[in-house]
Amino acid sequence: MALLHADFFSNALNLSTSMDVILPQPGVKELIRTKGRLRRRFPTLYLLHGFSDDHTIWQRRTSIERYASVYNLAVVMPAVHHSFYTDMACGYHYWTFVSEELPTLARSFFPLSDKREENYVAGLSMGGYGAFKLGLSHPDRFYAAASLSGALDIVREMQNPDPDWQIEMRAIFGDVDSVEDGPNDLFNLAREVAASEGPRPRLYQACGTEDFLYKANLSFKGLAEELELDLTYSEEPATHEWGYWDRQIVQVLEWLPLEKARTP
Repeated sequence: MALLHADFFSNALNLSTSMDVILPQPGVKELIRTKGRLRRRFPTLYLLHGFSDDHTIWQRRTSIERYASVYNLAVVMPAVHHSFYTDMACGYHYWTFVSEELPTLARSFFPLSDKREENYVAGLSMGGYGAFKLGLSHPDRFYAAASLSGALDIVREMQNPDPDWQIEMRAIFGDVDSVEDGPNDLFNLAREVAASEGPRPRLYQACGTEDFLYKANLSFKGLAEELELDLTYSEEPATHEWGYWDRQIVQVLEWLPLEKARTP
């Protein structure tokens, strides 16, 4: 596996940004056979960071490179700062960047598959929200989405009385009335997918029972089950911490429809 870093200018954001990419590395025999012209495009996991982190955190706090190598899986990890994967009310258009620009750019830089059945998204906390938002907003592009300890109930988050959090949420989303039942409300997106005749993403949801986001996760789980969405749910005694997410990302990769790489 190769760990690559790309700095590039985003037209959606109108600024320079970064992503880290884990890319399967071809063997000598494959390079010789194809004369260095690889035609293969790899299944891809877009792996999203949380509110307090950046695009480097998954490879710093977990063994994601080693885990992905088992499946010859490419992993794309973009930087989105505190945006909640949203076109911010007072800030940059990170939703447009992640949902529209990033996949196109990443495929132009690296040999990544554009097939729906080979594109997945996962994330933790704020990134869990972003993962379900991508999967539910674009089920035609993403076969599966996984949320680990996700901040899934944005309406609840915006009603948090903490004044600093209120300022943060309003800078990102605007007022609460503009969020509920809109394109940033995962509960609304889930209902829209359930009512649609189009494809539905497979969903994986995990949260520790001692996590401060546990109740919000139970609320989303209840709705997904009521709507008969394809949801796999996991919980265990755990808080909002990296030991749990390191274990869970292994479960996510096992859950995805991936073939294990052949050993030489």
